[in-house]
Amino acid sequence: MTTATLPFSVGDDDTALAVGSGSLPVLGTPRLLAWCEAATCAAIEPALGAGETSVGTRVSLDHQAASPLGQALEVTATTAYVDGRLHRFTVAARHVEVGPEGPVAGKVVATGEVTRVVVDAERFLSRISPGS
Repeated sequence: MTTATLPFSVGDDDTALAVGSGSLPVLGTPRLLAWCEAATCAAIEPALGAGETSVGTRVSLDHQAASPLGQALEVTATTAYVDGRLHRFTVAARHVEVGPEGPVAGKVVATGEVTRVVVDAERFLSRISPGS
């Protein structure tokens, strides 16, 4: 089982207002999804061979709580299932709180699942080029 955890902080460009998914200055779901996908990319990286990359093919995300400007988060992706080129990950985003002993994972703000498929990057791009 492979796991990757990435740190993020909610900035002005990450808000629902900035990404067009609402009118409030809180973490926008599209940005949260992008962070979850980034964590899956980090988790799958060790499994990729030369010339390979992965593409997202399915997403399920429950955005359960708001995150204000300046809030630190950690997003974790853990391999849940692998079948050949198909890799399915569970993802979770949590607020990072500063406790007496330093930063600790706090409130869960999102959970979900992301499926990625390993592809040969050059062959993939050649199939989607104009005129193909």
